[in-house]
Amino acid sequence: MEAESTGGNMGEKADVEMAENPFEPYIESLRQQLEDQDPVFLIGVIVALAVIVITCVFLKYFLSSKTVRSAVLLVGLCDSGKTLLFSRLLSGKFKRTQTSITDSSAPYKAKNDKGSTWTLIDLPGHDSLRSQYLEKFKSAARAIVFVVDSAIFQKEVRDVAEFLYILLTDTVISRNAPALLVACNKQDITMAKSAKLIQQQLEKELNTLRVTRSAALSSQDGSVGGSVYLGKKGKDFEFNQLPMKVEFLECSARGSKGEDGDADMESLEKNLAKL
Repeated sequence: MEAESTGGNMGEKADVEMAENPFEPYIESLRQQLEDQDPVFLIGVIVALAVIVITCVFLKYFLSSKTVRSAVLLVGLCDSGKTLLFSRLLSGKFKRTQTSITDSSAPYKAKNDKGSTWTLIDLPGHDSLRSQYLEKFKSAARAIVFVVDSAIFQKEVRDVAEFLYILLTDTVISRNAPALLVACNKQDITMAKSAKLIQQQLEKELNTLRVTRSAALSSQDGSVGGSVYLGKKGKDFEFNQLPMKVEFLECSARGSKGEDGDADMESLEKNLAKL
């Protein structure tokens, strides 16, 4: 009787253990199979699993850290016509503007078959404001439209070149290499300079600036702190030396017929459609 009771207790105990760990038989069977396997085979399986895990972690980090750049920045000096160009690109309508003291942004649908939509951002052109706004948006730039007043370019060539130099030697912009569209605006004015002439004069001015700025900013070890070298060392600067695509184009936000007519922006819109 006592033996039956003891046997019954042991059976109950086994049932309890089975209920608490129902996978124990399977684990034991798997352990036995692994022990029977060739050690070389087991090492291969472990290495393969490790590679898969590392790859998944890397892909997750890479995809999550990758920034989607979808902004088109309108930059330039004061009174170059950026804000009117901003309005024309969005609505096609003429709008009287004043000097911007903050940024303006809106979705811009490119004129292409893909229906691409970018965020068009007009940045202030005042000398005291443009650096802070450029810093704010430069990481998101897919393209930068640098607007130049073609009518008074000769007077502003130095200032235009200095602003361009800051843009082109910025480490973030150089690394991301957004497309650079130099929009030679106000072509409706008789004295406006051509895009080709503006490009040539800017290359000369930037070449001079590179020498003076590099000498001024060089640190003790001979490197330039906080910026990248403009163009190729040992060669006169040309825009085709830059890591990004550069296009000079002519446009007129006002248009040849003034306020009642359409803007002349076909070349700019075609380039934006290629982004």
